[in-house]
Amino acid sequence: MTLNTVATQTPSQDQAAPSPNASKGTVICVFCGSNPGTSPAHLAAARSLAQAFHNHKISLVYGGGTAGLMGEVARTLTKLSGPSAVHGVIPEALLDLERQTRSGNIDEELYGRTTVVSDMHTRKNLMAKEVTEGGPGSGFVALSGGYGTLEELMEVITWNQLGIHGKGVVAFNVEGYYDGLIQWVRTAVSAGFISPGNGGILVEALDAEEVVTQLREYRVSEDRFKLDWSQK
Repeated sequence: MTLNTVATQTPSQDQAAPSPNASKGTVICVFCGSNPGTSPAHLAAARSLAQAFHNHKISLVYGGGTAGLMGEVARTLTKLSGPSAVHGVIPEALLDLERQTRSGNIDEELYGRTTVVSDMHTRKNLMAKEVTEGGPGSGFVALSGGYGTLEELMEVITWNQLGIHGKGVVAFNVEGYYDGLIQWVRTAVSAGFISPGNGGILVEALDAEEVVTQLREYRVSEDRFKLDWSQK
């Protein structure tokens, strides 16, 4: 994957100069499952996150699905804020799994704008680009999910550590779902595989309002790698 396509700031710019995107709206990328989970708390968390986005005039970019938590957060925010507040990015191959379509396309009136891309890498780069070009408080949040959610979450954490972006990364920890991951980070820090500063790249939130607050108040780790990801 060409990681530098999502880099819009160098690490020094994140911590020094005012952001050139300060006048832009907040954009938050949500990673989450295409299943609803066995506890109703997961769907409730998706709805509460959409409500918080609406209250704070935050735009959503997500993986474009219509089922499970993905569908719930997109459908709820579209109903509250309108289709322009939601942008789904989905690989063409996954469209076959989507049931909520109109003439072969995902219904914009229900789920917001949808962009169909060729592959998973393009999907992730496009979502990350919208976040890095967003205004203050933009970032990434993981609701509960499976393999794909964890992979996406760990990738944006790694990109933060490498200095590819300086946006916040939050685990919305519903009913202790991410307790194991949070403990793993602590273990990796104590074992010497993650620096103490970079152990704070991922932050925890226990409710939707805390997600918004954590991203607004996010501070970039001083331990990040000072690498140049600009095009040569």
